[in-house]
Amino acid sequence: MTETATENDVTARYYETETERVLEFERDGRTAAVAQNVEGYAMLKVRPAADGDELERYYGFDMALDHAAELLGASPNELPVPEPADDMGM
Repeated sequence: MTETATENDVTARYYETETERVLEFERDGRTAAVAQNVEGYAMLKVRPAADGDELERYYGFDMALDHAAELLGASPNELPVPEPADDMGM
């Protein structure tokens, strides 16, 4: 399942792999990703891209979105979040 949302020139794509839930953002050629284990109970990992190296871990979804927005040069309020990703975080 992949769900996409676009708002304020930011595109968000949510999908699941065998091991992770991934929320990937793209804006003006910049990317950021928030990932969590597929069971949904671990800390969120922020990466510069879905397959990039982990930059930081957060318990809260809001903190992870703040960091992702910073990587995109956007405000956290500008990031669209597809419905299946609403419950990410601890």
